[in-house]
Amino acid sequence: MNATSSRNDQPGALEGLRVLDLTRILAGPLCTMMLGDMGADVIKVEPPGTGDDTRTWGPPFVESEAAYFLGLNRNKRSITLNMAVPAGQEILAALIRKSDVLVDNFKVGTLEKWGFTQTWLEANAPQVVRCSITGYGANGPKGGLPGYDFILQAESGLMSITGPLDGAPTKHGVALVDVCTGMLASNAILGALQARQRTGRGQHVDLSLYETSLFMLANVAANYLAAGREGGRYGNGHPSIVPYTTYTASDGMMAVAVGNDVQFAKFAAAIGHPEWAQDARFIKNRDRVAHRELLDSEIAGALKSDTAAAWVDKLKAAGVPCGRINSVKQALDDPHTAARRMVETVEHPAIGALKVIGTPFKFSDTPTSVRLAPPLLGEHTEQVLRDEMGLSDERISVLRAENVI
Repeated sequence: MNATSSRNDQPGALEGLRVLDLTRILAGPLCTMMLGDMGADVIKVEPPGTGDDTRTWGPPFVESEAAYFLGLNRNKRSITLNMAVPAGQEILAALIRKSDVLVDNFKVGTLEKWGFTQTWLEANAPQVVRCSITGYGANGPKGGLPGYDFILQAESGLMSITGPLDGAPTKHGVALVDVCTGMLASNAILGALQARQRTGRGQHVDLSLYETSLFMLANVAANYLAAGREGGRYGNGHPSIVPYTTYTASDGMMAVAVGNDVQFAKFAAAIGHPEWAQDARFIKNRDRVAHRELLDSEIAGALKSDTAAAWVDKLKAAGVPCGRINSVKQALDDPHTAARRMVETVEHPAIGALKVIGTPFKFSDTPTSVRLAPPLLGEHTEQVLRDEMGLSDERISVLRAENVI
């Protein structure tokens, strides 16, 4: 796989903004990494000695670094700081005053317990946009409870609509609620920064895994709320569109997504059954949904006559959306992945050349970039305290001796 670093000298969209990252695990680090990709200066604050939990989440490890951590923390500088002690809180207060964005995913009330209430922020750092990521939010019957992606997939109904028709509810293959929460957090922060342009003040942005997981129900939620129709499991199928599922060709599986009646006519002709487009059971999508099992069975039989690659070529030529079911390796090794710069290479101080996933959004004038490798624990502590905070070498030595940093 050929990949190159996107490091460049052009300023990103968020150049000049400082983000103070007090997060760990997935949702928060993903959010701040996205902001860093857009050019923000992200300072990641980690507990001394241990750091972000994901630094130990392996295997796999590359040298001594967990791949999990490496995938979520590029374009950041790491400092270690004990935020639970007064000396650490003094440094944290100074860092907040110098920041534009503060992101945390502590248990509800933790920052407030340390004295960093909304009132403190308004008085001491009115420019700061604070983003809190929690499990369930601060209020309501579950307010304040910790949140875990797997549990939220279960509680939200997402698992109830995932898996085989006659099988058990199934979670997604990645922590999708965490991922989507991180993306929503980044989006909400950008909205709050835009509002700051108008008002001159920051504000508190509040997200929870619970609310994200419900929002992710999308059209399934709309089906229930608007029409009273409960969601269900359709395997790889779609509750409202047919054919829209996976099929087994002679040598492997493929996915077909026929979104309208015109596409269905092209699909039927391409697989050798143009008469289906005139069959009263299949003419309109609502007819095909009503006869889902029959049509899927007929399609499955037809597609077994050739290889998945042959069918994909033939269907794409006919304008029918389809694709092979790839492994992760096949997807990341795909030439189109390289063409779209979705794999980057950055120089890591302990690993050397490190491949990381690229940025999925591209700017024409303010490009995203992979400028910094995922940091070693506390790699930039002295740099930040000396250059950004103005602390002397003597003071830094004392803080280190007292286990504050």
